[in-house]
Amino acid sequence: MESSTEKENNNRVPLSEVVSDCVKRWFKDTLKEAKTGDINMQVLVGQMYYSGYGVSRDAQKGRIWMTRASRVRSSVWKVSDKHPGYNASDSDSDELKDDS
Repeated sequence: MESSTEKENNNRVPLSEVVSDCVKRWFKDTLKEAKTGDINMQVLVGQMYYSGYGVSRDAQKGRIWMTRASRVRSSVWKVSDKHPGYNASDSDSDELKDDS
Protein backbone atom coordinates (compact mmCIF):
# COMPACT_ATOMS: atom_id res chain seq x y z
CA MET A 1 0.00 0.00 0.00
CA GLU A 2 1.09 3.53 -0.74
CA SER A 3 1.38 6.02 2.07
CA SER A 4 -0.28 9.43 1.75
CA THR A 5 3.16 10.99 1.15
CA GLU A 6 3.81 8.63 -1.77
CA LYS A 7 0.41 9.48 -3.27
CA GLU A 8 1.17 13.20 -3.01
CA ASN A 9 4.54 12.71 -4.72
CA ASN A 10 2.88 10.82 -7.58
CA ASN A 11 0.43 13.69 -8.17
CA ARG A 12 2.97 16.49 -8.09
CA VAL A 13 3.57 18.56 -11.18
CA PRO A 14 7.09 19.87 -11.78
CA LEU A 15 7.46 23.55 -10.93
CA SER A 16 8.70 24.31 -14.45
CA GLU A 17 5.38 23.08 -15.86
CA VAL A 18 3.40 25.17 -13.38
CA VAL A 19 5.39 28.30 -14.22
CA SER A 20 5.14 27.64 -17.96
CA ASP A 21 1.37 27.28 -17.68
CA CYS A 22 1.11 30.52 -15.68
CA VAL A 23 3.19 32.44 -18.21
CA LYS A 24 1.04 31.14 -21.09
CA ARG A 25 -2.12 32.17 -19.26
CA TRP A 26 -0.57 35.59 -18.55
CA PHE A 27 0.08 36.00 -22.27
CA LYS A 28 -3.51 35.05 -23.15
CA ASP A 29 -4.94 37.48 -20.59
CA THR A 30 -2.60 40.24 -21.75
CA LEU A 31 -3.49 39.65 -25.40
CA LYS A 32 -7.18 39.89 -24.55
CA GLU A 33 -6.64 43.28 -22.87
CA ALA A 34 -4.36 44.47 -25.69
CA LYS A 35 -7.09 43.75 -28.23
CA THR A 36 -9.45 46.06 -26.31
CA GLY A 37 -7.02 48.93 -26.89
CA ASP A 38 -5.08 49.03 -23.63
CA ILE A 39 -1.77 50.63 -24.63
CA ASN A 40 0.21 49.16 -21.74
CA MET A 41 -1.00 45.67 -22.58
CA GLN A 42 -0.17 46.22 -26.27
CA VAL A 43 3.40 47.07 -25.27
CA LEU A 44 3.55 44.01 -23.03
CA VAL A 45 2.26 41.74 -25.81
CA GLY A 46 4.90 43.20 -28.13
CA GLN A 47 7.61 42.51 -25.55
CA MET A 48 6.30 38.98 -25.00
CA TYR A 49 6.42 38.24 -28.73
CA TYR A 50 9.90 39.75 -29.08
CA SER A 51 11.27 37.68 -26.21
CA GLY A 52 9.20 34.53 -26.63
CA TYR A 53 7.78 34.88 -23.13
CA GLY A 54 4.60 32.79 -22.84
CA VAL A 55 4.37 32.48 -26.61
CA SER A 56 6.61 31.44 -29.49
CA ARG A 57 9.13 34.15 -30.35
CA ASP A 58 7.85 36.21 -33.30
CA ALA A 59 9.56 39.54 -33.97
CA GLN A 60 7.09 40.45 -36.72
CA LYS A 61 4.09 40.13 -34.38
CA GLY A 62 6.07 42.00 -31.73
CA ARG A 63 6.59 44.88 -34.16
CA ILE A 64 2.91 44.90 -35.08
CA TRP A 65 1.87 45.29 -31.45
CA MET A 66 4.53 47.91 -30.71
CA THR A 67 3.46 49.86 -33.81
CA ARG A 68 -0.16 49.70 -32.68
CA ALA A 69 0.79 51.08 -29.25
CA SER A 70 3.14 53.71 -30.73
CA ARG A 71 0.25 55.40 -32.53
CA VAL A 72 -0.75 56.76 -29.13
CA ARG A 73 2.59 56.79 -27.30
CA SER A 74 5.70 57.05 -29.47
CA SER A 75 7.99 56.26 -26.54
CA VAL A 76 6.99 52.57 -26.58
CA TRP A 77 9.87 51.80 -28.93
CA LYS A 78 12.29 52.58 -26.10
CA VAL A 79 11.06 49.49 -24.25
CA SER A 80 10.45 47.14 -27.17
CA ASP A 81 13.60 45.17 -26.43
CA LYS A 82 12.94 44.96 -22.68
CA HIS A 83 11.73 41.77 -21.03
CA PRO A 84 8.06 41.60 -20.06
CA GLY A 85 7.31 43.29 -16.79
CA TYR A 86 9.46 46.35 -17.51
CA ASN A 87 7.40 49.40 -16.62
CA ALA A 88 6.74 51.05 -19.98
CA SER A 89 5.74 54.29 -18.27
CA ASP A 90 9.37 54.70 -17.14
CA SER A 91 10.24 55.72 -20.68
CA ASP A 92 7.63 58.49 -20.58
CA SER A 93 9.46 60.23 -17.76
CA ASP A 94 12.54 60.49 -20.01
CA GLU A 95 10.49 62.32 -22.62
CA LEU A 96 9.23 64.79 -20.02
CA LYS A 97 12.81 65.62 -19.02
CA ASP A 98 13.79 66.17 -22.66
CA ASP A 99 10.87 68.56 -23.21
CA SER A 100 11.76 70.87 -20.32
